[in-house]
Amino acid sequence: MNVPFRMADCSIERTLGIVGEKWTFLVLREAFKGVRRFADMQANTGAPRQVLSARLARLVDEGLLRKEPYREPGQRQRDEYRLTDKGRDLYPLLVSLMHWGDKYLAGDDGPPVLLTHRDCGAPIELTFRCADGHEVGGPREVTALPGAGERLESA
Repeated sequence: MNVPFRMADCSIERTLGIVGEKWTFLVLREAFKGVRRFADMQANTGAPRQVLSARLARLVDEGLLRKEPYREPGQRQRDEYRLTDKGRDLYPLLVSLMHWGDKYLAGDDGPPVLLTHRDCGAPIELTFRCADGHEVGGPREVTALPGAGERLESA
């Protein structure tokens, strides 16, 4: 008998609970570009001040960004926002979203930004590999198995 179920505490669902909205992704995009200051992030994203403040606070609370105090001469102390290791680990996710948008949503002139390897200049590609080094072409080549933290809910 096949019993319908849904996974509780799915990692995708938990991740989206932290980063799954437009302004958060745009803040992370800016952080990956090296933008660290509130005013610069606001100018680059167009986020309303209150929204940006809330997103930055959430990313700090979740450990994706950390605050670093700075003071311009004659000004009050402020904070810069810097990526943590946890935040930097989201880079492939943002690049993957960008590549998807480049493929399906770019205009006739092509993508607005190209990512290249700083050392050699070649375009950046994302690939899936198994732990043994085999390239994985897509979801048909993947088997999902229960993990140690699996919990099921009845439908």
